[in-house]
Amino acid sequence: KMTKTIIKLTVRDVRFPTSLEQHGSDAMHTDPDYSVAYVVIETDQGMQGYGLTFTVGRGTEIVVCAVEALSALVVGKSLEEIVSDFRGFYRLLTSDGQMRWIGPEKGVIQLATAAVLNAVWDLWARSEGKPLWKLLVEMDPRKLISCIDFRYITDALTEEEALDLLLKAQTGKQQRVDQMLKEGYPAYTTSCAWLGYSDQLLKQLCTDALNDGWTKFKVKVGADLKDDIRRCSLIRQMIGAHNTLMIDANQRWDVGEAITWVTRLAEYKPLWIEEPTSPDDILGHAAISKALAPLGIGVATGEQCHNRVMFKQFLQASALQFVQIDSCRLGSVNENLAVLLMAHKFKVPVCPHAGGVGLCELVQHLILFDYISVSASLDNRMCEFVDHLHQHFRSPVVIQNAHYMPPKDPGYSCEMLESSVQTHQYPQGQVWKKLQ
Repeated sequence: KMTKTIIKLTVRDVRFPTSLEQHGSDAMHTDPDYSVAYVVIETDQGMQGYGLTFTVGRGTEIVVCAVEALSALVVGKSLEEIVSDFRGFYRLLTSDGQMRWIGPEKGVIQLATAAVLNAVWDLWARSEGKPLWKLLVEMDPRKLISCIDFRYITDALTEEEALDLLLKAQTGKQQRVDQMLKEGYPAYTTSCAWLGYSDQLLKQLCTDALNDGWTKFKVKVGADLKDDIRRCSLIRQMIGAHNTLMIDANQRWDVGEAITWVTRLAEYKPLWIEEPTSPDDILGHAAISKALAPLGIGVATGEQCHNRVMFKQFLQASALQFVQIDSCRLGSVNENLAVLLMAHKFKVPVCPHAGGVGLCELVQHLILFDYISVSASLDNRMCEFVDHLHQHFRSPVVIQNAHYMPPKDPGYSCEMLESSVQTHQYPQGQVWKKLQ
């Protein structure tokens, strides 16, 4: 049934001019244009798989080049060949004797790897007629483990331990599937308080969100302390003491500055400070975590964490209290599975990064898998939601009562509407022609 040979891979640079209205603006990214390197793989049987990697405008063309460089490793392979040794295929892409030099397993080449592998996983799920979360949930645990590259992480999690975690979580699995289908996975919103938004817009969006049943809100901080105090105070007044507030500095501060600044915002009772400093500074995050613990404020990071090795060290160093995976920053589903399992072993909740273009569509599958097949817990767990650009997808996310409802369509939910791709392709799509 599965001798589907991949005969073609195409990749396109698709950008949305979100900077015009300051959507996505934060302390470090003042003018993001939400973009994707969009991959389509085709088989000799006419079946297609869709994948993407999220970017914020300039530089997307570099990711596109990297995808093209990797395509030779994919074209000519059959789906059966890939999934029968997915670990081997993952390693083929990430450990190519020449291309790994420009990583290894980080930066542009890993973003490109994610786009390619996201398309492969989409193809696999479609060929099985299942949404990706279901493919993962119903997969034999041994098969699932065989998709993960454990190289460099066995000092934190061995294959045997990972298998044991999955086998233990088989208990009550069906109840959790039923619960998710009925209630969905809890979400929080970041759409109300981008840094570039006016107070008036912020109030309006907060009011609307509360009316729609949202109880968890994230605010961008880090550019100006007085401004942050005013905005956090405003949001806390709007949402009341019983709702949850998180703050996000997007890597703005040095370690000492982060501690001082967040201490000043402690009265607004944020659950976490996200990305307080450089995403690579594991020991810095550990110092911040330690300093803020007495205030009851956790540290969250991971959307720009390169790979499973860095997540391993963040966990080993107790440097974060919330793990934020990203469906495109790491090496696709394969590497995210490794991080979900490590986080569970270290008893740290996973609250994925989403938003942008397509990140909500993708990561919902991973967090459903985490709850149903790994953590079996919703304590302190929620998935980010940003209400932008879902209309460009064939199977957009479904949010009900501030919960992600499990996707029903086969695949990984990243197929975009061809009309959207064409009009937003950079630089020749008509949206960009108009702006030139």
